[in-house]
Amino acid sequence: MRLDGKVALITGGGSGIGQAAALQFAAQGAAVAVLDLREEAAAETAALIGKADGRAIPLTANVTDAAQVQDAVARAAAEFGRIDVLYNNAGIGSKGSVAVAEEDDWDLAMSVNAKGTFLCSRAALPHMESGSIINQGSVAALVGVPNFAAYCAAKGAVVALTRSMAVDLAPRVRVNVICPGTVYTPLMEPMLRARGDGDLEAGLAKTVVKYPIGRLGTPEEIANVALFLASDESSFMTGSVITPDGGMTAQ
Repeated sequence: MRLDGKVALITGGGSGIGQAAALQFAAQGAAVAVLDLREEAAAETAALIGKADGRAIPLTANVTDAAQVQDAVARAAAEFGRIDVLYNNAGIGSKGSVAVAEEDDWDLAMSVNAKGTFLCSRAALPHMESGSIINQGSVAALVGVPNFAAYCAAKGAVVALTRSMAVDLAPRVRVNVICPGTVYTPLMEPMLRARGDGDLEAGLAKTVVKYPIGRLGTPEEIANVALFLASDESSFMTGSVITPDGGMTAQ
């Protein structure tokens, strides 16, 4: 039980990587606060944990809204007594190069991905005596991805924020960032369809060729990395950028 006795708060926990992490954290002994924009999604993940005899509560908040975030985090801390692990997983994609991207799309990508990470971290820290904050980046923070300017910029901001947080919060709280390659989740489907000119399968084929490992990642594989960072096994790691990307950035 690698997280026995720990309390974890996972944003975007209602689906994809967030749900996979919530289930794995709970299976390893953590009490889990599942936060999602969609009330029914958070409730579904919490129910799955409960069916497996784990402890979980669903929370609803828009991570771009400071008051909602503050309220949700306070509810988690009141329920479980503290927070040991914060996984800032909630995120949103974007579309378009700088030449054609809409200002609203830019603002939304920065608000959810970067500001949301800041707001959730700020709200959680008073309830963390020690522990681990895990931020969700992307290989898009490390390499250029065509027609996703806002997303690349926002995830790049998350990487820079992680390094700043790691310096500011050491040695009490460790802060690391995961930069996955393409993982098949609902968030990625619009990007895959766009890459295939509306054809999802064509988009998948064009994407897979970029990965030496020969396939896309799964939510469970990224959740495994988050589990390691949440556990004491990664106790000497802070400010690290971890790239589970099937070899994409090695080329």
